[in-house]
Amino acid sequence: MLNAQKLLVVGPSWIGDMVMAQSLFKLLRQREPEIGIDVLAPAWSEPLLDRMPEVRRSITMPIGHGELALAKRFALGRRLRDEQYQRAIVLPRSLKSALVPFLASIPVRTGFKGEWRYGLLTDIRRLDKVSLDQTVKRFLALGVEPGESLPPPPLPALRVDETNRAGLLQRLKLTADPAPVALMPGASFGPSKCWPLEHYAELARHVRAQGRPVWVLGGEQDQAAGELIQGENASGIHNLCGLTRLEDTVDLLSLAAVTVTNDSGLMHVAAATANHVVAIFGSTSPEFTPPLTEHKTIQYLGLDCSPCFERVCPLGHFRCMKDISPAAVTAAVDAALTTPDGEY
Repeated sequence: MLNAQKLLVVGPSWIGDMVMAQSLFKLLRQREPEIGIDVLAPAWSEPLLDRMPEVRRSITMPIGHGELALAKRFALGRRLRDEQYQRAIVLPRSLKSALVPFLASIPVRTGFKGEWRYGLLTDIRRLDKVSLDQTVKRFLALGVEPGESLPPPPLPALRVDETNRAGLLQRLKLTADPAPVALMPGASFGPSKCWPLEHYAELARHVRAQGRPVWVLGGEQDQAAGELIQGENASGIHNLCGLTRLEDTVDLLSLAAVTVTNDSGLMHVAAATANHVVAIFGSTSPEFTPPLTEHKTIQYLGLDCSPCFERVCPLGHFRCMKDISPAAVTAAVDAALTTPDGEY
């Protein structure tokens, strides 16, 4: 059992991975309720970490993704020495990610073997990709003793700010009665993860015909996609892409009855906000990074060429996503709306 009273976790650099890391934070707090968990992570993650009750505080990594910046890492490590952490858990597998805990003189530094980190980590674990076949399992494995059987992952659950949520409804002129269906058509990884926009548009029209509002959520880069889904004169289909911050998305998703989403970081956010997630997979695998919720429906064809994990379809036909019909996803949404509990 973890004995540290004060722990530094070097967090991941992606939204979805950060949400899944909450399963580790929950496990650590279950085992040691008084533990103080600080998370070293990119600045964008601070509002997300603020929604995790298990995290004492977030510490901004003042270095861009992939940047070495030894002088900055040394200065940060020296500053963190005063915190007197008993242990560090390094979730990324890069050499760079292990530098700050080493420079902070944290006595026990746990992480997976990789990138010649022998001198930087004191507790090096072997990554068994067969038994640790999911990202969340790999995170949990660093929070238990070597060889210990993993417990079921505690499910992520992000705190909702009801005051902010009420303000968003007023500012964006939204109604949540009846509960909306949220659509999230983006994926920063690349187009191979994206269900066709014309399919999303057909689904949006179906939902509106049932009398429910549709909220299209995403970043500024998804604005054009939102406009296409919204269409012309589409009352009740709201293109919110680029109008919300990450924490706003958490609050709005908490009001949705169903979220339809590609395999993306926001898919994991939706899974942590207690609505039913219809998750569409093609080039990636629902076995490796499933939405961590009991309320989900997976749409995945499992073609011979899937999962390829490529950013763009290497065969050019993109059947893994195109062949998931609007009718199939519509049926999943309708089923979730009438039977909102559980996985099917």
